[in-house]
Amino acid sequence: MRPSPACAALWSLERVPRVALDINGRRIEVACDPGQEAHVERLGAFVDRRVRTLAESVGQVGEHRLLVMACLLLADDLEEREKALQGESAQGGAGSETLSGIEAEQAVRTLETVADRLERLAARLEAT
Repeated sequence: MRPSPACAALWSLERVPRVALDINGRRIEVACDPGQEAHVERLGAFVDRRVRTLAESVGQVGEHRLLVMACLLLADDLEEREKALQGESAQGGAGSETLSGIEAEQAVRTLETVADRLERLAARLEAT
């Protein structure tokens, strides 16, 4: 399965719209599909909040380490939500406000893709 259009184009080398994100005080420019700029900006702001909160707790331990730790925390949150959804489905309580199994799988794959990309980005940032 493919990641969402917003995430699939994040690191594309094609000429697509670019969005400047501020993550932990660093400006990072990423590409996105046309019309997805606001969505990518919201995702970037969410990641920035998580990284800054983590940095307040553990200190500035390096970009790479902070981004990896933030990705792990986001993956943990997603896994917990997925387990909760699976529990609701097993109990027959899955309502219209919950993700379907397919949507949850897509969300997990998208987060894994974003985590991989953040790790590569962190490695590049540490190299600069």
